[in-house]
Amino acid sequence: MRHNLNLNWLRSFEAAARLLSFTAAAREIGMTQTAVSQHIKALEAQLNAKLFLRRPKSLQLTDAGKAYQVTVRGALDMLDMSTTGLFGPRRTRAITVRASMAFIMWLSARLDDFLLSHPDTDVKMVTSIWKSPSDQQPVDVDIILAPQENARTDLELLSTEMIVPICCIGSGEAIHLPDDLLRHSPIHIMGFDDHWARYLSAYGLKYENSAGRLITDTTTAAIEMVAAGLGYAVVIERFARQAIRSGQKIRIVGEPKELGQAHYLVQTERRDAAQTHVKEFEAWLSRQY
Repeated sequence: MRHNLNLNWLRSFEAAARLLSFTAAAREIGMTQTAVSQHIKALEAQLNAKLFLRRPKSLQLTDAGKAYQVTVRGALDMLDMSTTGLFGPRRTRAITVRASMAFIMWLSARLDDFLLSHPDTDVKMVTSIWKSPSDQQPVDVDIILAPQENARTDLELLSTEMIVPICCIGSGEAIHLPDDLLRHSPIHIMGFDDHWARYLSAYGLKYENSAGRLITDTTTAAIEMVAAGLGYAVVIERFARQAIRSGQKIRIVGEPKELGQAHYLVQTERRDAAQTHVKEFEAWLSRQY
């Protein structure tokens, strides 16, 4: 059976147990000495146990009180920590950035430069994996990959992209010509299933679907699979090179070819003249290419 314990009783008990004084506890938590004393009595009645030994000029904990003090102190600390972490004061200069997982990994390797020069700004990264039309999470900076011939007027070009085939270090010796890629197990990325066909078509080769292929939903996961020796993948060159710089055991085994797509900055509805910190971030982002 759960005990129905009042949180104010526990706070009064913790302060009195730590200070060994109802008067000092009342002063610390902003209550009267009478209120603290009543809280302790109510708590003892609920627990059916004495927590303090009350003497004319001193206050001492009983053995049960000593044991309970440790638990209550830990519980209140955890509650305060969680409350502060979840609902504590937020700085007004905060930026929410939405992009693919691979783009966030690429950007994170450069983000320290922005944070050092803007110490008063928080940056929150959220992924855009299979974002649905009903997704109402507000963002300040929205980065998408779209065809270069896209006619949308709300898109600002960040970078055109190239694609490359990658393999696990130690397993790429057999790749001398693009045709050699056809003999290895392909790893496909959902939403980017045409990467293989685009790359091979640049050499006049036709990609044939094969049984037993691996499929994942992010470039980041595909790179991990390649590093584990599970097959080959065709990914955006900038993400492959970032993975190599970060120590992933992969290597590029072919010349870069045009993807026909680019990363764009979406002109979000939240943007306004007062958001100078967002504009500063966007200007910094444009310089990273």
